Amino acid sequence: QARLVESGGGLVQAGGSLRLSCAASGSIFRINAMGWFRQAPGKERECVAAIRWTGTSTFYADSVKGRFAISRDNAKNTVYLQMNNLKPEDTAVYYCAAGLAVGIPVKPDEYRYWGQGTQVTVSS
Repeated sequence: QARLVESGGGLVQAGGSLRLSCAASGSIFRINAMGWFRQAPGKERECVAAIRWTGTSTFYADSVKGRFAISRDNAKNTVYLQMNNLKPEDTAVYYCAAGLAVGIPVKPDEYRYWGQGTQVTVSS
């Protein structure tokens, strides 16, 4: 079992920035990819960014390209999501997830482990 703990959410004005962190512990040796998902009220959970646990491959949703950046620190078993130029439509609960599948999965059911979520609210 792997355990994921997110931090860094909060309230920010439009145009501001936040950095989310996701610390992984436990049986992380099987993890192949890490993803950041978000879910707004009444909407489906969507992948905004994902990264391979090794290598440089990444994925970004079109809605966040050029504004969000995913990175990892393998020494700390931590993945980050730097969010810049935030917009009100970015408001959601953000979840960190760890997947075992090959490649860069982008669907929620392709991820095995999930964090508890952290609220991000962007005011206009």
